[in-house]
Amino acid sequence: MADPKVTAGTDPSEEGPVPLVSPDVAELEQERDDYLDALQRLKAEFDNFRKRTVRDHEAMSALANEALLRELLPILDDLERALEAAEQHEEAKLEDGVRLVHRALADTARKHGLEEIETSGAFDPHVHEALLAQPAEDAEPGSVVQVLQKGYRLGDRVLRPARVVVAE
Repeated sequence: MADPKVTAGTDPSEEGPVPLVSPDVAELEQERDDYLDALQRLKAEFDNFRKRTVRDHEAMSALANEALLRELLPILDDLERALEAAEQHEEAKLEDGVRLVHRALADTARKHGLEEIETSGAFDPHVHEALLAQPAEDAEPGSVVQVLQKGYRLGDRVLRPARVVVAE
């Protein structure tokens, strides 16, 4: 039978009290605390990295937009001159001005990687959008017979599919 005077944490067969936490447990607790501290620091560093990456991405996008818009400003100026010529009813100058603006805008877009999607030949559902199918005697079935709206791609990505009429 156990002695009722023995308190928790003591061994009745020994003279002094036995510590509740052994040195091994204390070492393990310290190691745990060190790992927890390292993990919290790593988490904070990762959060900072993520935020910095988002800021850098936004800054690069803004810089790219600024460069593109800077190149578009002369085209806007040309459009304003064409509109001023239209107010004076100079149709020949207006047509020349609009052609000039169209050419300048197309050249700027091409310079930045914009390409027109090829529409001659067979229908390709990856780059074409068929709006109509109609019988065509002089075309093979499944070929593009008319382009209703040009399509464009930027690199490998389709920005807008070409809207076409397909031969039945």
